[in-house]
Order: sequence, then structure tokens, then C-alpha cells
Amino acid sequence: MKALQVTRLSDDLSGAELVDLPSLARNTGEVLIRVRAASLNYPDLLMTRGKYQFKPALPFVSGLEMAGEVIEADPGSGFAPGDRVMGGAKTGAFAEQISLPTTAIRSIPRNLDFAQAAAMGASYLTAYIALVELGGLRAGQCVLVHGASGGVGLAACDLAKAFGAKVIAATSRKDKVEPLRRIAAPHDLILNTGRFREDVGRLTDSLLCDLVFDPVGGDVFDESTRCVSFGGKLLVVGFVSGRIPEIAANIPLIKGFSVVGVRAGEYSRRFPGRGRRAADAIDRLATEGRIKPHIDRILPLSDWCTAFETMATGDVLGKIVLIP
Repeated sequence: MKALQVTRLSDDLSGAELVDLPSLARNTGEVLIRVRAASLNYPDLLMTRGKYQFKPALPFVSGLEMAGEVIEADPGSGFAPGDRVMGGAKTGAFAEQISLPTTAIRSIPRNLDFAQAAAMGASYLTAYIALVELGGLRAGQCVLVHGASGGVGLAACDLAKAFGAKVIAATSRKDKVEPLRRIAAPHDLILNTGRFREDVGRLTDSLLCDLVFDPVGGDVFDESTRCVSFGGKLLVVGFVSGRIPEIAANIPLIKGFSVVGVRAGEYSRRFPGRGRRAADAIDRLATEGRIKPHIDRILPLSDWCTAFETMATGDVLGKIVLIP
């Protein structure tokens, strides 16, 4: 089978290559899947550099999430050959086949195709656990979403609107303002460069935001501490900017807000019941047509380098999907 394998860590993708590997053998308790689509996530890029918190042993097949058709499963597993499924693990999705535990996959909502299903999993789970499980999102609240043009950011905008929240989308790129306004359709949109607290205050009549969703870190996090309302939550999702910020404890104390770390995958592993509840809720929203992932482009797996380089430069709006 064709697979994108990382044989050594590098900052320039030179340690990754498309190779031919033996077809997979399924273990008991697993489901063997023919991958029809796999979506690129920022951790996939970081893992090629050895800069993600999870560091798989070399060599490894890259790719967090995919969608495809069941080839083979245990009798009584709930899955049968030909079933459309989605899911993933920390590695292995950028290949023609993958074998996963039954707990790591679920059926694709009927109105999603393979590319949409592959694009929905990790991003929407991260957004849901951040905003709903940890943030306590309610209708009528104000949510500031940084990195709104990325897959996770767009998912956060989409989910927050589905829950009846007011969404302020934020991006650092002027060229993304109008496309983001069209695709995400937020209630308001700001450039989150420099001092953007005044913009947030103006848009909220000085009430600020109940939830701030931050996958960016760095200067954006620093300024976001001025944008959280009393009793609100600043959700730390990642550090795409490259700088891990620090905060003095007196700031959340005086301003009365919480700083909450979000690790959606680890949350689901530690609390599997809550993880399943979140996945079920996302699938219901998708089935009802209330949420839908936005795909920036679909590329063949052979063009994986273009996909990774595009993600590295930030020249993407939504998710990139690779087709084996």
C-alpha cells in the first residue's frame, strides 16, 4: 500500500516520503479500513519536526484522521465490510489502509461524503470539547475565535453559531477577512494584530467575551487576557504562533476569569463516556445540517508536500484533504 512515512525528523519535510509498504494485517478487536480521504491537521506537521507533545517512534506513517470503507471486522463488532466509517489515531491515516480499534471509529453521518467526514473529526471534537464540555457554552454568550480561518477555528465558529452564541471571528491576515466573512459568516470580524481589545469592547458594548478560543498563543494570548469578561474563560488550544505565552496569576484573579487548557484527544481518552457524548452530539448536528466542515482543497496523497507546505505558510482556509 502507498503510505506517507516519516523516517527522520526535520524542519523542511525532507524526512518524510511516500513509500510502498506491505498491506496491513488486522488484529482482533480492530477494523481494517480502506482509506478514501484523510485530512491534514497542524499536529501532523509538528510531528514531522518532533515538536508535538506526542512523539511517535520512527519510522511512522503520518496522519491523524480519515474516512473510508470497512474491509474486515470482527463478527459482532457492529461493523461490516462496506460500512462507511470515520475516525483515526495519532498516526497512520495518510495511507491506503489503516487498522483501528472499534472504539476509534464511528459511522459517517449520512449527509457527509468521505472528504467532509475526514475533515470533521479532530477539528470539531476539539472545538466541541473546548467550547461546550470545558467552556459551558450557552445560547446568547459571546465567543471570540482566534485562528478563525483554520480548520479548528472554522469549526469553533460553526459550533458556536449552532449553539446560538454571538461569534467574533479573528484573523491576523487582511487577505482572509472577506473570504472568512463569506465562509464562516460570523456576527463580527476583527484583525487580531496589535491592540485589538478596543475592537472587542466596541463590538460587545464593553461587556467583552464570555469565551475566548485561542489556538494561536503568543501576542494574541497576551492581548486576549484583556478581552475576557468577568467569570469568563480563556481556552488555550495551541500555539500556532510559535511562542508559548506566560501569564501572571494576579491577572485572572483580578479580572475574575479562568484559563483552561484544552487537549481534546487526551480528554476523550481519560473520560471516554464524555468523549463519546461529544462525538454523538457532533454527528447529530451534522445530520441535522446545522454544521458542516469547510474544505479548502482536495489533493492526491502524492501531492502531500504541497499540502504540508500550504499549512506551514497558513495559506489555507479550512481543511486540506488528501486522497490516497
